[in-house]
Amino acid sequence: MTQNIQTIEKLYAAAEGASLDLAGFLSCFAPDGYARNVPAGIDFRGEDIALVASGMAEAFPDVHREILHVDATDNLVVVELAIRGEHRGTLMTSAGPVPATGKRIDVPCCDVFHMKEGKVTAFHCYNAANILQEQLG
Repeated sequence: MTQNIQTIEKLYAAAEGASLDLAGFLSCFAPDGYARNVPAGIDFRGEDIALVASGMAEAFPDVHREILHVDATDNLVVVELAIRGEHRGTLMTSAGPVPATGKRIDVPCCDVFHMKEGKVTAFHCYNAANILQEQLG
């Protein structure tokens, strides 16, 4: 359980806008692992998993994920968090690109990680896309 939490801490640190480390982010995943943006209905596999971190960092160069609560079992880690940052780049969405607005976001989110041997096999991100859209205008 502790190893799983350490993996998730490493994953979030690698996804920070100020210190983006895509190789470090990808290293947290099992070879057959994937990431799913649940509201958008998009799955990312293989090297494309890095788009989860790089896409947010491109749109919000100062992106920060404020961890509010973590709970873990032997094969599951659940994280309640807030995604924060200033919209200074183009945000790619399923509805099309959203140009920079200069507005700050504070979006509630719940991430669910399925784990095996200290690696992420599935990452389901339940972000409040409606709140993100409202905050960007």
